[in-house]
Amino acid sequence: MDVFGKALTDIYNTGEADVLWLNNSYGEPEEMPLEFFFRDDEEMPVLELQALHMCEGKVLDIGAGVGSHALLLQAFNIDVTAIDVSEAAVNIMKDRGVKKALLQDIYTLEGKFDTIIMLMNGIGLTGTLPGFKDFLLKIKQLLNPNGQLIFDSSDIAYLYEDLPKPQNQYYGEVSYQYEYKGEKGNWFNWIYIDERTIKSIAEETGWNCELVFDDGEDQYLVRLTQKD
Repeated sequence: MDVFGKALTDIYNTGEADVLWLNNSYGEPEEMPLEFFFRDDEEMPVLELQALHMCEGKVLDIGAGVGSHALLLQAFNIDVTAIDVSEAAVNIMKDRGVKKALLQDIYTLEGKFDTIIMLMNGIGLTGTLPGFKDFLLKIKQLLNPNGQLIFDSSDIAYLYEDLPKPQNQYYGEVSYQYEYKGEKGNWFNWIYIDERTIKSIAEETGWNCELVFDDGEDQYLVRLTQKD
């Protein structure tokens, strides 16, 4: 059930929506502001604008949502393909004018790109540390030589300042569930990866790792390039 997609469709079609709740494995449910997904360049943080300005060549936007980043890249005359697993989000992308919007899982996509971006902590979809490692190995198949993978992540150690960190898993591994109008979606794994761990796994899987931007609030932008 695409609970998230239903909420996006409501606000896109009518300008109004009920509260979209994000249940989680670490605390109280959080309200997701739907307008956040429809931001233009004036509303985007410096981190995201920095990432977009770094894009070059043929670009793949993974987890593109309703296409806000893809639309900006198109405005720069950049060839961008935007993919998402939410059919509702892809339909909205197409309606908003994204030229190459695909209902597509990254693990079955074919093609070659010069830049792959995953913004708004899109790298979280890898779910776990083993999932992140596996993703870094597989994503190389989609990159041209000298290509780049750009994503942002966060260190959520602050959540455990007054609580013990989990003993049986990496502390950045969490679970989420969308809830909208009384309907609940399936629980899914998500991950926030600290800088040191990103660098370690990047090294292990054959990537050069560069920290491009740090917003000073435990969120940062990373650029990976393949080692020769």
